[in-house]
Amino acid sequence: MRTLFATTAIALLVSAGPLQAFEPSRPECIAPAQPGGGFDLTCRIAAEALIEGGHITRPMQVSFMPGGIGAIAYNAMNTTRAEDENAIVAFSGGSLLNLALGKFGKFDQDDARWVGSVGTDYGAVVVRADAPWASLAELSEAIKKDPKKIVIGAGGTVGSQDWMKAALLVKSVGVDPRQMRYVAFEGGGESSTNLLGGHIQVYTGDISEQQANLEAGLVRVLAVMAPERLPAPFDQIKTAKEEGLDLEWEIIRGYYMGPKVSDEAYRWWVETFEKMHQEPNFAQVRTDKGLFEFSLAGDELDAYVKRQVGEYRELAKEMGLVK
Repeated sequence: MRTLFATTAIALLVSAGPLQAFEPSRPECIAPAQPGGGFDLTCRIAAEALIEGGHITRPMQVSFMPGGIGAIAYNAMNTTRAEDENAIVAFSGGSLLNLALGKFGKFDQDDARWVGSVGTDYGAVVVRADAPWASLAELSEAIKKDPKKIVIGAGGTVGSQDWMKAALLVKSVGVDPRQMRYVAFEGGGESSTNLLGGHIQVYTGDISEQQANLEAGLVRVLAVMAPERLPAPFDQIKTAKEEGLDLEWEIIRGYYMGPKVSDEAYRWWVETFEKMHQEPNFAQVRTDKGLFEFSLAGDELDAYVKRQVGEYRELAKEMGLVK
């Protein structure tokens, strides 16, 4: 009996081992910006979903590491925190664009372990509710006729994600982006304020941030830069492709880790995100934060990131931003 008991106990310990092999002791999500923006939002989603789903037993700390539009955090994760198994860092499509533009110094897309995505947003072409254009086709004709008469504004200077959306809009109607009148603002809030105030005529923003303005009847979204129509409350808005323009722009949000974290820790994080992607509470958190489904983790996310950075680099060359 003692032999049987001992054998059973050993078997139970061996089988239980892998389940308890790793759990972050001090889970942390780093937002590479000041509090209150999209990176903060991305970290809050992870913190909420991980604890509610029972994946971590200790609350996740959200910390901030602003500087260089993500460059400071990327450098830190490649130097002093390259082996940190507790920390994930929020990234977005804008981060991938900055990697393509070489804004993270000597580090590139191969210098991170890409963990999982949390969702995505999509670009949108937004005008005031009383604008003279009822459709994207009408706006396109106006841009082609005289691009200097249309003032486009968005958050970020030349080469930023919002500038890219504006440049792609102009380019897709056959106009050189260098001919467009573009006004740069600090972010989406300031851009929307200036659109409503009549200081700009077109805002190439993100669709999720327009829900309140749409419900108030203040703006008209001429098109979303999505591959297909979005779910309610945006299901009545046409895609740019429906309006005849081959124009897509997704703003993925997700997380990466330092390049030297152990395989064991990396697998735990990846498998945890894979589980979360299947959970109703995670889907609800994502929806509540204004994001749409985009669920990749591990190798699939790694492949997506590297493909996207390559596409952004080619696009940047077309726009004359890099050689």
